[in-house]
Amino acid sequence: MNLEQMRSFVAVAQLRSFTRAAEHLHLAQPSLSRQISTLENDLGAELFHRSRGGSTLTFAGESLLPMARRMLADADSIRRDLAEIAGLRRGRVRLGATPTLCISLVAEVLSAFRAAHPAIELQVSEHGSRRLLEELAGGELDLALITTSAATSTEHFTVTPLLVEELVLISSRSAEPVTTHPTVDLVDIARLPQIALHSTYDLRIATDAAFEAAGLHPHTVIEGVEMDAALRFVERGMGVAIVPAMVLIDRPGLQSVRLTEQPFTRTISVARPADLSPTAAVRVMQRTITDTATALAEQTGATLQLAGEAPQAGGRSAAQ
Repeated sequence: MNLEQMRSFVAVAQLRSFTRAAEHLHLAQPSLSRQISTLENDLGAELFHRSRGGSTLTFAGESLLPMARRMLADADSIRRDLAEIAGLRRGRVRLGATPTLCISLVAEVLSAFRAAHPAIELQVSEHGSRRLLEELAGGELDLALITTSAATSTEHFTVTPLLVEELVLISSRSAEPVTTHPTVDLVDIARLPQIALHSTYDLRIATDAAFEAAGLHPHTVIEGVEMDAALRFVERGMGVAIVPAMVLIDRPGLQSVRLTEQPFTRTISVARPADLSPTAAVRVMQRTITDTATALAEQTGATLQLAGEAPQAGGRSAAQ
């Protein structure tokens, strides 16, 4: 059985005539008659009593009619649903991102995507890069915004680098600048009261390693906080912090200075499963991410550059 046979069968049943049904369906009558005959042979039962006065349903035909109508209705519903999904009138995108990206790049991306496609359901998972790749591999995410380094395993994913971002030192705009110079070195930073992120942050691990390699012991006044709390504490003048440059977006209460040493950088990438074709909604989301990243790179300048562009100062890989 196929949908064309069902459509022909329902038309003959409704119009009680092979001739009128063929005209209604814009088919040649012999073609329609063959479809009905093939259907009867496949089912092993006659569906119509054929006579000069018209065609009426047999008992088998009466039994088939409601099922045939339901099949056609289901097929139409499927077509409508798929058309809506293809046209981004329905659908879902499951996006993962690291905590620092959730309060910067992701907020900009979701704002733009939501404005253009309000009917698409959005789900966000906020974890470290390693956990996000696990969720991506497990089918829990469609896309993940991660930070990558040479040690990141991307064997089962399609990973597209977007941005190379510097880490900067931030302080409260209401306080005196930490230096009158355009950059600040680790020696001077170590003397300042610092707000330290939670020990599980790769960013914290990287900065601790940098101080240790330089033989420095930073003056930490608050330790173990999440990124958003660290930014708020710095805004209130409680200390300084080393953070990714992008988190300064829409933070007028903060000021930043670049590092004198070869700046720590991190590469921001978008990852998706390599063995799955993305849906229309996921493709548009990835395009929105790329467009937003490009705009941010133009806005922030040297501290945030498109992947593939040469940094203005040589950089050492830092946190995820």
